[in-house]
Amino acid sequence: MSAASAPPQEIDRRTQARLAAVQALYQVELGESDPGTVLLDFLQNRLNEDMEGLKIGRVDRTLFGGIVHGVPARRRELDDMISAVLDPDWPLDRLETVLRIILECGAYELAETDDTPVGAIINEYVELGRAFFDGGEPGLVNGVLDRLARTLRPEAARGGDAAEDFA
Repeated sequence: MSAASAPPQEIDRRTQARLAAVQALYQVELGESDPGTVLLDFLQNRLNEDMEGLKIGRVDRTLFGGIVHGVPARRRELDDMISAVLDPDWPLDRLETVLRIILECGAYELAETDDTPVGAIINEYVELGRAFFDGGEPGLVNGVLDRLARTLRPEAARGGDAAEDFA
């Protein structure tokens, strides 16, 4: 059964915040509105919709707002960080928009938060990659965010793959 035909699944508040943030930032990217207006629209209207087969409802508003405001504010810096760890054959501007936004959100969380384990952040964004893509994109998300974690949070990533922190 595909995600589109499966009944919506309930997900936790932080996962919901991340999924909604990717959706909101995609809307901002399309030029529909500024981050503040899109954030308000999501909080007032859109969070009760099904997104990618997931029932979005109660979100961690602090995380959601932080990502939706923080990613556009730091986009150039985040994109530079991501570009530094991408394969030269796949520059950032070659990536699909949603994939780039997922990477930006993950990079933002790795850079801006220290209360969430590195492995949890990486795992969440890998799962978001799986919600949107059927190919190798989730593996790309894992690799890029793992390399960023080794730079941004070396104390948390030491001793092996940062994704092991979540296991």
